[in-house]
Amino acid sequence: MAIRFGVQADSRDECVEGLAQLVEAGFVPVMLPAQVAGDRWIARAVPAPNAKAPTEEGGRGPAVSA
Repeated sequence: MAIRFGVQADSRDECVEGLAQLVEAGFVPVMLPAQVAGDRWIARAVPAPNAKAPTEEGGRGPAVSA
C-alpha cells in the first residue's frame, strides 16, 4: 500500500506553502504544485524512506498543522 499526502489549494502560493509544511514535517515531495481544472492546485508528498514510527499518540503518524 502506498501512502501519499496531498495538498489542495485555491492558489499556487497556498499550495507551495502547504507542501513546504509537509517537507518541514519530514515528508518528501513527489509532485510539485500543479494547476488542475480551473483554479485548483494540488501537490503530493510521501513519508521519507528513513521515517521512524509514528510520533503522534494513537499511531496516526506525524501531526501537521494547517
